[in-house]
Amino acid sequence: MRRARAPVALALAAVATVALVLLPLAYLVLRAAEGGADALRVLDRDTLDLVLQTLLLVGAVTGSAIAVGLPLAWLVTRTDLPARRLIAVASPLPLVIPSYVAALALLGAFGPRGLLQQLLEPLGVERLPEIYGFVGAWLALTLSTYPYVFLLAASALRGLDPALEDAARGLGDSRWRLFRRVTLPALRPALGASSLLVALYTLSDFGAVSLMQYNALTRSIYLQYRSLFDRTPAAVLGLVLVALTLALLALEARTRRNVRSSASGTERPPALVALGRWRWPAFAFGAGVLTFFLVVPITVLVYWSTRAVELGHGISFAWEAALSSLTASLAAAVVAVVAVVPVAFLAERHPARWTRAIERLAYTGNALPGIVIALSLVFFAANYLPTLYQTLALLVFAYVVRFFPQALAGVGSALQRVHPRIEEAGRSLGRGPIRVLATVTVPLIRRGVLAGGALVFLNAMKELPATLLLRPIGFETLATEIWRFTSLGSYSRAAPPALLLIVVSAPFVYLLSTRRSSDVSAPG
Repeated sequence: MRRARAPVALALAAVATVALVLLPLAYLVLRAAEGGADALRVLDRDTLDLVLQTLLLVGAVTGSAIAVGLPLAWLVTRTDLPARRLIAVASPLPLVIPSYVAALALLGAFGPRGLLQQLLEPLGVERLPEIYGFVGAWLALTLSTYPYVFLLAASALRGLDPALEDAARGLGDSRWRLFRRVTLPALRPALGASSLLVALYTLSDFGAVSLMQYNALTRSIYLQYRSLFDRTPAAVLGLVLVALTLALLALEARTRRNVRSSASGTERPPALVALGRWRWPAFAFGAGVLTFFLVVPITVLVYWSTRAVELGHGISFAWEAALSSLTASLAAAVVAVVAVVPVAFLAERHPARWTRAIERLAYTGNALPGIVIALSLVFFAANYLPTLYQTLALLVFAYVVRFFPQALAGVGSALQRVHPRIEEAGRSLGRGPIRVLATVTVPLIRRGVLAGGALVFLNAMKELPATLLLRPIGFETLATEIWRFTSLGSYSRAAPPALLLIVVSAPFVYLLSTRRSSDVSAPG
């Protein structure tokens, strides 16, 4: 069939939307270029050390997330692990815990004035080993990211063709040899996608590295921005962070080449592996993961919340900050899903090189950490639109740019499942394109729209660096309240808003984690 030419209005709307998404990156480049040769002075040995320390943290967190998430996924999908259904449901729940809340929980448990220190003081233990620095940041980020590996690996294991493993067993392969030669290669796409998610999360993290006082690029960018009159060095460091992110995306795309699917297309489940004498040690591993990464953080937050009463300032759940978080996040979700419709519709209904290029450019948000977006918008607004600086509109715009790819993935995947002839039938009845879009297409893709909006809402609720730099004066969110009190060492004041953030986010994480694997897509 000959495809209709893209309507001019649709093309203009899509191009304008993507241009706005690219605005922060474009302005950051211009800002750095204005500094000329002087701006490059920031690229010295200290910057190289920052890059190496950041990459060290990225590698360590990615490795530990795989070491936790992959075995756990295999145990709950392929073995007779005791309570495996309960463990399968509970394992993704740490996704509700942002990295800075994980850092708060670890400091509240193992920090200098933490719960463990208070328990050990009567026994004569005056000081615990230091948790600040690399170890603390590594543990906090592993807590927040291993569910990505678990979810994608478990989904891939459920879709793996059982005949492949049956054939290997028929040839006499041991369980370990079967896993190494058959199962693990088949999991390569899922492990690549989840590793990318973990690496991007770690690379762009600001909360955990700041609270744990680890010298990563994001923390250095923030300190440069706050401490210098000339903020060009912060822009240059921001571009270094973008370059590292693009390198990770390119590396993942390269490893994904020539990978064939091993999905079976059948609903026959694989036979469960009998763990035998390893059954209870395996259960201890699963229970230990959930205890350390879920039970301990929540217990610590509950403990410090109750301590607020003993310390005399009562439990404050920061309801006003919660309302601010809900307002900004809901506005960002609505704007994002509306903005992605012309981009997704143009790419799916009028495929061509230029429309696909526009769609790929829309995923640039994956290469822009929150602190880089915020920094560029601060520069832009302060120089050209001072009336927008420190307004809710600018903060919502930053959220939309940051999480535009999540909304586009949800809407685009839903639109792929709607046959164009359904829309053609609507137009044959005399309805115009806009009316068909509103009355036919949008109702059919509402699940994808809701999923994309939920992803934007959930991530905006947890976003910290962009909120810190762009929020209006006096506009506090749950994220900024948690960060403010934790940075002061006031765990009893930081714990209640952290618990409230988890409670608000948990239903969205649960709903998203139970969606079909076909609705899950990696960035870019």
